[in-house]
Amino acid sequence: MSEVKEVFGAVTHVKGTEGGAGEAIFRKLLKACINYEASDLHIKAETQPRIRVRGELRTLNTDAVSSNDGHQIALDILDEGQYSHFKRHGQFDLAYDYDDDRRFRVNIFMTRGKVALACRLITSDIKTFEQLHIPEVLGPVAMSANGIILFAGVTGSGKSTSIAAMLQYINERRRCHIVTIEDPIEYIFKDDKASINQREVGIDCLDFNEALRALVREDPDVVLVGEMRDKETFEAAIRAAETGHLVFGTIHASSAWQTFGRIYDLFDSDEVEQIRKLLAYNLRGIIYQKLLPTLKDDIPRIPAVEILLGSPAVQKYILEAREGELLDIIRKSHEEGMLDFTSALVQLVEDEIIHHKVALEATPKPEELKMRLKGIS
Repeated sequence: MSEVKEVFGAVTHVKGTEGGAGEAIFRKLLKACINYEASDLHIKAETQPRIRVRGELRTLNTDAVSSNDGHQIALDILDEGQYSHFKRHGQFDLAYDYDDDRRFRVNIFMTRGKVALACRLITSDIKTFEQLHIPEVLGPVAMSANGIILFAGVTGSGKSTSIAAMLQYINERRRCHIVTIEDPIEYIFKDDKASINQREVGIDCLDFNEALRALVREDPDVVLVGEMRDKETFEAAIRAAETGHLVFGTIHASSAWQTFGRIYDLFDSDEVEQIRKLLAYNLRGIIYQKLLPTLKDDIPRIPAVEILLGSPAVQKYILEAREGELLDIIRKSHEEGMLDFTSALVQLVEDEIIHHKVALEATPKPEELKMRLKGIS
């Protein structure tokens, strides 16, 4: 077994400042992020910190964080085990509680021999569908007794925020047990009608797969398993759906209907047919979304959403291995609550919420969108 090298060795001469001083600086910058209603904070040694407001990075009017201060932040906010991991791998993910209602998802990493941090604000202020400007049809979908609901999109597209809204919708309406496995926890839930247990990998459980295996012993009704990152995760999710649980997950895909290809790629070719059948019978919905800047002062960004629901027609197409034709089903099923991405963009432009140039930059089908915006179907 090869020896693990410490990438941090190049900066071991940096000694930090004094205990607690780094965390004081860190909390001051986090407070600025909160006060400016920013979504993210970026800290990089020897440069002024930046915050992301309405999707754009802006420089804070404050002193640059020195290399020593950056190192002291690492020493102050990481415990001994976390710091050891950081030294060996050059990066570490953690959740930092600012107060009872707000926490930050923090990635601390090395860049050119210096400490840097990327911090995403996480709150207990969970938005409603209306506040997030996502279709209300997701409410009835969330109240499904069982099955699997997937959110697709790239990192930073708001998938976790939308899932939180759906879980809160359930929390307010259904007496059930919700269990989440998160790495790290992104929103802080408070019990309403439901009882919610949030398990954070590395704190409440050793690893993701061990937490998945323990799920069935925790008597859940609703489960959030996070990102479908590998075969084992998806198998556990679809089996849980098949045995009467409602399962939420996320996946990196560029549309609702193209999600199937990403799922099948996780499996060997001789396993795909069985997974196809399980999906056909257990799928309740796939929601693809992309966050776009708006023309409204009070709405920083808005999701353009594509929705595929598990209707009988969709089930039939999946069983017949015609997933590539599902976009046609979505287009023909608007009355059932389905929505294709192009139509979502057209609606946002017609409602004067986004600029047509933003829509054209976001669409994978620019020519079709141009025709639709001219009134040509």
